[in-house]
Amino acid sequence: MSILNFGSCCIDNVYAVPHFAQPGETLPCYSYEVHPGGKGLNQSIALAASGAAVRHAGRVGTDGQWLVDLLREHKVDTSFIQIGDGPSGHANIQVTPEGENSIVLFGGANQNITPEDVDLVINSATEGEFLLVQNETSSLSYLIEQAAKKGLRIVFNAAPMTSTVNSLPLSSIELLIINETEGAELTGRTAPEEITDTLLSNYQELKVLLTLGAEGALFADSGNRIKQPALQVNAIDTTGAGDTFTGFFLAHYSRDHSIEDCLKVATKAASICVTRKGAATSIPELSELG
Repeated sequence: MSILNFGSCCIDNVYAVPHFAQPGETLPCYSYEVHPGGKGLNQSIALAASGAAVRHAGRVGTDGQWLVDLLREHKVDTSFIQIGDGPSGHANIQVTPEGENSIVLFGGANQNITPEDVDLVINSATEGEFLLVQNETSSLSYLIEQAAKKGLRIVFNAAPMTSTVNSLPLSSIELLIINETEGAELTGRTAPEEITDTLLSNYQELKVLLTLGAEGALFADSGNRIKQPALQVNAIDTTGAGDTFTGFFLAHYSRDHSIEDCLKVATKAASICVTRKGAATSIPELSELG
């Protein structure tokens, strides 16, 4: 069974900078590159790279045909990507010598997804199929509601975090994927265990995957707390690491691998991703994990 990813596609403008630009500062950059991106596109490529069959749904502008072509090159089914007027989503990304990134995101076509678009895609889905969504597209609440009615297994990567996330029908989510910052914004807690405990107290059936950067990751549900340490590597660009982690984890989770195995594979893939430049272009193939 394929994994349906209803998600964003973006054009990433990447600037190598000595440090993040400060208020009022005009900052020359070392270099400028254009890469494919968007959390949805990145995660579809990561899913496909880890061996999953993937269908991607979403929207791009007329400037985004190359993003659709790239997904096809990675064996992703793009039948439900629509090309419309106006610009595709894009991001302006600053990357420091330490590999940290700062991102300004413009939604573009990703914010033009309508309930009619959602109905077209969900009507094609099969009960029990996995649906992956992120917080970069419009009509998200309606999408989750209709997917739940269809009996889909919903995985939500609540990124980027906004004030609207708490108003989404989170009780319909099977697996919530967040990082430490997003978890703190969502719960008002900062300690990883407190973040997961707060979420599980509010949504007893929820499974939570909390990524912790250099500290690894924590998976929690009503009966388990499983920690996975990070691997120590020489990171040059962390852009796309979370998306790589999400794709590899979900691909193995959907095939009923143990949570421990899912965490190990996802951590290894993310550790390779951060040693390369770019987002989608830095995602490794499963064969590279050894």
